[in-house]
Amino acid sequence: MHVAPDDTIWLTDDGDHTVRHCTLDGRVLMTLGIPGKPSPFMSGEPFHHCTHTALSPECGHLYISDGYSNARIHKYTVDGKLLKSWGEPGTDPGQFNIPHNICCDPEGWIYVADRENHRVQVFDANGKWETQWNYLHRPNGMCLGRGHSPLCYIGESGPQGESNRNWPNIGPRVSIHTLTGQVLARLGKTPGGILPARFTTPHGIAVDSQSNIYVGELSGRSWSRFSKDPVPAKRRVIHRLRKITA
Repeated sequence: MHVAPDDTIWLTDDGDHTVRHCTLDGRVLMTLGIPGKPSPFMSGEPFHHCTHTALSPECGHLYISDGYSNARIHKYTVDGKLLKSWGEPGTDPGQFNIPHNICCDPEGWIYVADRENHRVQVFDANGKWETQWNYLHRPNGMCLGRGHSPLCYIGESGPQGESNRNWPNIGPRVSIHTLTGQVLARLGKTPGGILPARFTTPHGIAVDSQSNIYVGELSGRSWSRFSKDPVPAKRRVIHRLRKITA
């Protein structure tokens, strides 16, 4: 879900292969894609299990990451006209292996969480590759803070399988970056879990005007919980709501 400055919302439905523009009371303003009808697998055509949306600074363009069964970024006008697409499967610059999340900064740069390539790739507004941030572990959720030079908050998943489950320093965690890719902090203890200061699979992330961080997670269990830790003075706090279904 992506909340626009006009308080409408853009909803990405990967199971339905659509993106919907809605009001806060649930009225659908526009639907992109054909409900229930995906494009051919890895065709590059919209959409096949699309993942997220971002708006340009002037809110004139919509960027959609089309990631679970495509390897593509699509650029639309906000009234639904497809302008261009870029990306293909692979590991080279400009290629993707599950583009899972997308953000746009105040200068118009596009940031894509290229999850299974363990990186964030940075593009200009027309899809020209500029740089990438490495040394991440399966980046999932990603968002920018507020202001002219916001920080970038990235939810990184932990290892898959048992072979490296308890390895240190590879997640699950939340990392905080400058827009040049410098790592300022990493939050989360190894091994992951449901205890305070630990994560399972940070899958969605948001930051409010007070720089509090909200993390949505996935797991094989179901529970709902807010952190009950006291709020330290002069420190950012993670408020974690867990509502996870098998």
